[in-house]
Amino acid sequence: MDNLILKDGDFCCVITGTHKGKSGYVHDIHTSKTGQVTITVLQENGVRFKTLAKNVIVKNQ
Repeated sequence: MDNLILKDGDFCCVITGTHKGKSGYVHDIHTSKTGQVTITVLQENGVRFKTLAKNVIVKNQ
């Protein structure tokens, strides 16, 4: 799965879930007790949101 190579600073696009269609830079990668990988995405307008890493794909700028 491509999400295993996510790293801080990568530009990503959310493809599913609540934040579908939003994009920004990956920050603050965490793995929960249940094994889900969560990330904080910083949009270019400065707004941050949290989502599951499985909901995003890395985009080349």
